[in-house]
Amino acid sequence: MEILRCTNLTKTYGQGSGIITALDHVSLTLDRGSFTAVVGASGSGKSTLLHMLGGVDRPTKGNIYIEDTDISTLTLEQLAIFRRRKVGLVYQFYNLIPTLNVRKNILLPILLDGEKPDEARFEKLVNTLGLSDRLTHYPRELSGGQQQRVAIARSLIYQPALLLADEPTGNLDRKNSNETLELLQLSNQQYKQTVLLITHDEKIALKADRIITLEDGKIVSDEVTK
Repeated sequence: MEILRCTNLTKTYGQGSGIITALDHVSLTLDRGSFTAVVGASGSGKSTLLHMLGGVDRPTKGNIYIEDTDISTLTLEQLAIFRRRKVGLVYQFYNLIPTLNVRKNILLPILLDGEKPDEARFEKLVNTLGLSDRLTHYPRELSGGQQQRVAIARSLIYQPALLLADEPTGNLDRKNSNETLELLQLSNQQYKQTVLLITHDEKIALKADRIITLEDGKIVSDEVTK
């Protein structure tokens, strides 16, 4: 079942002769529960695509549908709420709040909505990610790998429609990179999470079920690997 669809997605910067096209009429769909990697050289449009799909930036042209909601038509306030509830974002620099402990960092999207957390889901999630003994710690007291686990837990706490990971292993050593990738695979397999992974590492991309290659803002290949 289709969970994401974007049509003729285009993003340009500048005007006139100085215009730069970061994305050039990109169209793609993602099925629910799929694990897809997007690869390409620096400047190919990978991160721009992720920012468009995650509602962090708006396209110049085109439409993005997540669970049949056209996010390109939402107001900034509506988009912020939709992103918080429906899109999990994982970056290479974690983006944790330094003044909040691990528990509050993980629960932040729910706390911002003024909702009560599902404690059973929270406990299962932190146990699965090996964070149950770190809940009262602050980000400065964690290793890079542990901080990335917290970021992944935060992205999954709302059971989002889509988990977007932008070079999530780019700031980690090989051991922690492998662990982070395993956790993304676990979220895909155990929680049936739809994952879109941006990476420049072809070895990491091969762990995905599908690899999309971007070049100069266009899709130049789209291969099913498994």
